[in-house]
Amino acid sequence: MPTYMDYMISSLPIRTFDCMVDRSKLKIKSLTVANAGHLPGRTLQRNSAIFDRWAFVYISSGRGYYQAGIGPRQTVEAGSLFCLFPNTVFHYGPDEDGFWDEYYFSIEGDRIREWLTDWFPQPGLVKQIGVEDTFFSKMEMVFKLMEIGVPANQDRAALTLESLLYEMAVRARQPEIGSRSLFIHKLIDGLSDSIYQPLDSAAVAAQHHISIPTLRRMVHDYTGFPLGEFMHRLKMSEAKKLLLNTDKTVKEIAAMLGYADVFYFSRLFKKYVDAAPRTYRNRMG
Repeated sequence: MPTYMDYMISSLPIRTFDCMVDRSKLKIKSLTVANAGHLPGRTLQRNSAIFDRWAFVYISSGRGYYQAGIGPRQTVEAGSLFCLFPNTVFHYGPDEDGFWDEYYFSIEGDRIREWLTDWFPQPGLVKQIGVEDTFFSKMEMVFKLMEIGVPANQDRAALTLESLLYEMAVRARQPEIGSRSLFIHKLIDGLSDSIYQPLDSAAVAAQHHISIPTLRRMVHDYTGFPLGEFMHRLKMSEAKKLLLNTDKTVKEIAAMLGYADVFYFSRLFKKYVDAAPRTYRNRMG
């Protein structure tokens, strides 16, 4: 774990992660996470700072300020997201004698232009998106993938970050998200976190205090897939990662993902991936 002390930044241990792979080996050329980090208890302020690449900064606690160029000085508080980008002078940081907990992701690639055009307008404004457990789990996943230092995982880190930033952008455009939408997000996140268990529709419905038909309808409306197919797709996606990044047998992976019958697992894998598990491993590994 790349943890160290820098008392100029914070009195707490900080973590930083850099892209440690040969970029010519990356499959995704339009987006790369150049570096990232977690700065808990940050006290350092930056004035007249200039950056040569884009960075997205999420503040999980604390309070401070942010100003892009000659724009207005804006308040930053827990649940805020703001950007740093080239050709602009920035002033930002925690309030005097204060602190904030910061997660940052510095990125490169042409895909950023698409974000700005289609779903991330006005990058010089602070966006209030709230504090959600799912944000932290995805940010930690980006860190983990970068730390492993494998080209495929660096690509996965970029895609994971893009997914996270998209969800944050949606949240920023809908600050008054209704309770139903929040409920569905938590329901889907809970299903995504349960891929290493057999699907128990009754238990999931009871956990969320809804009926099984309501559970099935919500999942279909949100994902476009029936509940069972949605879970199979999640599990097959995880199976691909396990096949490429572990030495576990197909039978072991099937059991880990809740499939007692390895032949049934293999049939599902071929259905959704268009290749048998061993063929996929040999072809992509």
